[in-house]
Amino acid sequence: MQTFTELTPPTAVTHSLSLPFLSASANNLVVAKTSLLQIFSLKSVLNDTTATSDHLLQARRPSFHGPASTTAVPRHGERAPTTKLVLIAQYELSGVVTSLARVKLQDSRSGGEALLVSLRNAKLSLVEWDPERYSISTISIHLYERDDTQGSPWEPDIEDNLSYLSVDPRSRCAALKFGARHLAILPFHQPGDDLVMDDYDSELDHEKPETLESAAKKEEGPKEAATTPYGASFVLSMLALDPSLLHPVHLAFLYEYRDPTFGVLSSQVASSTSLLHERRDTLSYTVITLDLEQRASTALLSVNNLPYDLFAIVPLRLPIGGTLLIGGNEIIHVDQAGKTNGAAVNEFGRSSTSFALADQSDLGLRLEGCVVEQLGHDGSELLLLMNNGELGIVGFKIDGRSVSGLSVRRVPESNGGLAFLAGPSCASLIGRGRMFVGSEEADSVVLGWSRKLDKLKRQRSITEMDADEELEATDMEDDIDDDDDLYSGAQTEEKAMELLPTSDMPDQNDDYRFRIHDSLDNFGPMRSVALGKPPQQSSTDALVMDASGLELLATSGRSSAGGLTTFRRQIEPRALERHLVPNVSRLWTVAVSKASDGQPNDQQSEGLDNYMITSAQSEGEQRSTAYSLASQGMEEVQDTEFDPDAGATIEVGTLNNGSRIIQVLASELRTFDTDFSLAQIFPMADEATGAEPRILSASFSDPFVLLVRDDESILVLRADESGELDEVEQGDNLRQKGFRAGSLYEDANDVFRLESDAEIEDDAGNVLMFLLTVAGGLQIFRLPDLEQQVYKANGLALLPPFLTPEFSARRTQAKEDLIELLVADLGDTSHKAPYLVLRSATNDVIIYQPFQSPVAGTRDTILHFLKIPNPNSSKTSLSISYDDDGESKREPMRAIHDLNSYSTVFLPGDSPTFVIKSASSPPQLISLNEKSVQSLSGLNTPTCERGFTYIDQTGNIKFAQLPVDCHYQTGWVTRKTTFGEDVHAIDYHEPSRSYIIGVSRKVDFELPEDETHPEWSSESTSFLPQVEQGTVKLLDQKTWSIIDSFPLTTTEVVMCIKTLSLEISEHTHERQTLVCVGTAIVRGGEDLPAQGRILVFNVIDVVPEPDRPETAHKLKLIAQAEVKGAVTALSEIGTQGFLLAAQGQKCIVRGLKEDGSLLPVAFMDMQCYTTVAKGLKGTGMCLMGDAVKGVWFAGYYEDPYQLRLFGKSTSHLEVLAGDFLPDGKNLYLVVADADSNIHVFQFDPEHPKSQTGHLLLPLSTFHTASFPTTLTLLPSPSSTTTSPQSILLTSTTGSLSLLTPVSPSTHRTLTALQSHLQTTLPHPL
Repeated sequence: MQTFTELTPPTAVTHSLSLPFLSASANNLVVAKTSLLQIFSLKSVLNDTTATSDHLLQARRPSFHGPASTTAVPRHGERAPTTKLVLIAQYELSGVVTSLARVKLQDSRSGGEALLVSLRNAKLSLVEWDPERYSISTISIHLYERDDTQGSPWEPDIEDNLSYLSVDPRSRCAALKFGARHLAILPFHQPGDDLVMDDYDSELDHEKPETLESAAKKEEGPKEAATTPYGASFVLSMLALDPSLLHPVHLAFLYEYRDPTFGVLSSQVASSTSLLHERRDTLSYTVITLDLEQRASTALLSVNNLPYDLFAIVPLRLPIGGTLLIGGNEIIHVDQAGKTNGAAVNEFGRSSTSFALADQSDLGLRLEGCVVEQLGHDGSELLLLMNNGELGIVGFKIDGRSVSGLSVRRVPESNGGLAFLAGPSCASLIGRGRMFVGSEEADSVVLGWSRKLDKLKRQRSITEMDADEELEATDMEDDIDDDDDLYSGAQTEEKAMELLPTSDMPDQNDDYRFRIHDSLDNFGPMRSVALGKPPQQSSTDALVMDASGLELLATSGRSSAGGLTTFRRQIEPRALERHLVPNVSRLWTVAVSKASDGQPNDQQSEGLDNYMITSAQSEGEQRSTAYSLASQGMEEVQDTEFDPDAGATIEVGTLNNGSRIIQVLASELRTFDTDFSLAQIFPMADEATGAEPRILSASFSDPFVLLVRDDESILVLRADESGELDEVEQGDNLRQKGFRAGSLYEDANDVFRLESDAEIEDDAGNVLMFLLTVAGGLQIFRLPDLEQQVYKANGLALLPPFLTPEFSARRTQAKEDLIELLVADLGDTSHKAPYLVLRSATNDVIIYQPFQSPVAGTRDTILHFLKIPNPNSSKTSLSISYDDDGESKREPMRAIHDLNSYSTVFLPGDSPTFVIKSASSPPQLISLNEKSVQSLSGLNTPTCERGFTYIDQTGNIKFAQLPVDCHYQTGWVTRKTTFGEDVHAIDYHEPSRSYIIGVSRKVDFELPEDETHPEWSSESTSFLPQVEQGTVKLLDQKTWSIIDSFPLTTTEVVMCIKTLSLEISEHTHERQTLVCVGTAIVRGGEDLPAQGRILVFNVIDVVPEPDRPETAHKLKLIAQAEVKGAVTALSEIGTQGFLLAAQGQKCIVRGLKEDGSLLPVAFMDMQCYTTVAKGLKGTGMCLMGDAVKGVWFAGYYEDPYQLRLFGKSTSHLEVLAGDFLPDGKNLYLVVADADSNIHVFQFDPEHPKSQTGHLLLPLSTFHTASFPTTLTLLPSPSSTTTSPQSILLTSTTGSLSLLTPVSPSTHRTLTALQSHLQTTLPHPL
């Protein structure tokens, strides 16, 4: 019995859509990553464009001997608006998204448009944004998977057919194509459905006149409105629409039609490249209009004899209009009258069709898998994103309102023509001069462009803008990106026609300049993984942290985006300095302002820290020490009024813009000048009662200090202009005590929007005080008014998903023991926002996000809190120490405002953890690679910029920084390195601490000279096909540089790489760790069988190159064998150091001889294509999977040598990956098939259904949303044999998953919990 856990979410973007979703005026981007739905908003920030583009390119540029991509950027030092993606929400779906579409409803909760999501197996979900709950809300769900939709018995099932969704531009209906040729129509109610003017079209008739009847309808309000925004859906056969739609290729709704009208690309006979000599122009384009009331259709026009390789329909808005048909070799435009214009973009465009096309074969473009999008909503040109990452522009020549020609041109590399590294999956226009391009093979990017024309030069640069003009960044951005005013909505249609570019316009290649604004990391497709040990501490760098555990390396990307991604579960900080301070327990860093007359000095203006204050305890004495942070390190401050013997420090902060240092002790506060001259002592003694409460914690927000004391009371102090502290008068509510924790936060952006009833004129800013009561409630005050709270929610300790003031608990609902509260900003330089961070007595972290919920019937809003999902649970309980007086003291959470551009929160203790958030990801909890951290504080000095300092488990004070070029969006520490080549396989070589990778690049293929084929010599095409040529490379682990390479022959590709312990001597039986590589050689055609090679390398020590000590290793080929068929899998088998190789239709056990040959000793015949061949280490058991026939379980005998079949699967499975899963005395076989299913088998010859062991027993089967690529058995986490092992699953979408065996009792408990949660928790769709 096993559990399946998703470790990281999918990262490959499959679909995207731009729409006003959160409100009618919002500009949102919805992104689908297989089973993950994300909603983004767009934010424009002023950045140095050179620095921004260089930073993004550095992460995307090939690092090792690969072609460097360039992006056109403005001049150096020029500040221009840059569009960033800000994550609003994300949802894990129980299905795979196949399409996204926008629908404009009559009435929605947010006022924006609705989202129509198509899922696999013919499912539609209509969702809208609910501003009251700050989440999506499902309006309706439509299922069309019925038995009566199945046609003939030999038709494929619904799940085996491609389904896609299209919506009418005026949101009158949606069409879902599913199955072989079925069409589901879902009508939507629109304003004016029941009016006389049913034939009104806003696109053709302009503004609609107001009628008495429509006014009456408005007054009636919702009485006449439909109960649902949609009508009854119905399913039609495409053959009923038109008998010629026998083989539909694509479908899309069109613009400029009064009734819902769509175009269909189809054929009556199946198209095939191999049958071009018999039938070539087999496709037809048909335009069909729908009558939703009568459920009837009419064919308006049909264009026949179109090229066979057309695959997509792109509807075009005005001023172009019509439809663009995309093929692999050509582009064809069809207008409303059926007039066609086309262009062939390579040599085969003219030779493969008889259709009339303009000759642009000199471009040599490959359009398979390309994406086309208009350059602007009113754009007269199209952006062509090709599968290899190149960019092209499609221009039209228009005579009047008719298109008379089209042309295609490349975007030169100097203008950003190679800004995108691999093939796109989708593209969405997100604003003027901005487009989001999603990809499953590379990072998804926000692509921006601008046009430069000599007749329209800039009047001034953005760098000359005043401070007030920076607020108008978005408007300035539009003016710059559209200097020619081509897309201006104010100009008339006739003027737009005059400005349309034609094919004979000069200097068209210099029109558009592209640059990258933002990116979303993509770690897929993961074709191979390797587990390696992180670099150890070296003698030359004694400050490098000791690494523990393993690191995971996975291949990612394709083509020029190919590379490797490193996954680590913990942050490995870069330690810069180490200082030994005996018995130190806490520390704080302080940045002060030492300038006079209110003018800050250079150090303060840069935010550099000046001092560090530590608290230590030794032999019952508690001391505090002040240090000066200089370039030489730490120097203790001498000859000042700072008293080390005053006691232990509770908290340290600054007030009055850094001119006052506040030291919080247990019984008093001490105020110092910037040179530690004592200015004030504020005791905690109450003169009226004589009580002396002790301070437990403190929070600062200039000019206020919040103190939480041990008698459950709070005290708020305020500093005046001279820096003197005085108590702020409290109301009756606060005098009643009962407070456990508190936090101050300056709401500079007015996120909480809380106003006090009392009208107090104060210049203290919008400082809010958050209090956690002993009963588990939340109270908020707006300082300096402490008479009445501005917000109160008593149900905080119940941890509801939505915290509101009206929330009430159920009678049986248990409360969480909350002990700490902190309100701080989380985010990066692009976007940061406040979050409410809570910590419980069990050291669990709960995070709430504030949002404004509208009040029904008014324009007012009320503050609510949304609970952020946190899958991480605490590994250790909260560590609490006690002082000499028996008082408990715990290290509080610490907010760090600039940690390598991140605003974070740190949780100290035995499980030190950072709460890190980027603009495009939710908050993530990532632990620090230290056993214990007693205290941590941010640090910004010339030697440690934007870093941190902390006390480790040994009592050392360390200065450190976050690792370079690492990202934290997935909850793991990831580092991506791009090679510029496809990476097929990887493995780790432990003796040399290096990685061996197999890469390939595309090369042109020319027919060889062959006497049996004399016609080959007469081929004169210049547009040659491309094949892959592989190389084996040695990658140094420390420097991430290629130190050696072994080129393969032409058309030879690496299929697998394994580092195995093989026997190298038949006499001494000596074994050595060698690198085994399996390759495939494609000989040039389907009629020629493939061949392969087994290459065995040894990583030897050599003399390194000058100034490159990492080149001390080299690959040495010691054995090879040419075999029939591709070598698809390699594994160690048995106990004698032999090799198991899957070659062609056989699995052969081979032994390495001293003469460099590989001697076969045993074999087993396979069926079709062997995808998996793995042996269980230390045994003779092996698992073999076939791409068609299923999985086999076999055993290897050493005396005599033979492979014997034990059992096989009962059904035919398309096995893609597999591995063993030991669990105590049980052994399971886990395989993944081509339908994203995971199957668990067991070999049990005593079971009656196994037929004495001939059949493997299927135990469980479950579906995963991601397409699996590898299954890897992880080493046991403990040296004991009882520790369970797990299987790591990788996928094409970039997600990591884990399959772990559990006991039967645990499995029953988890199953019951899962069933309960499925019925109680809300589902996104």
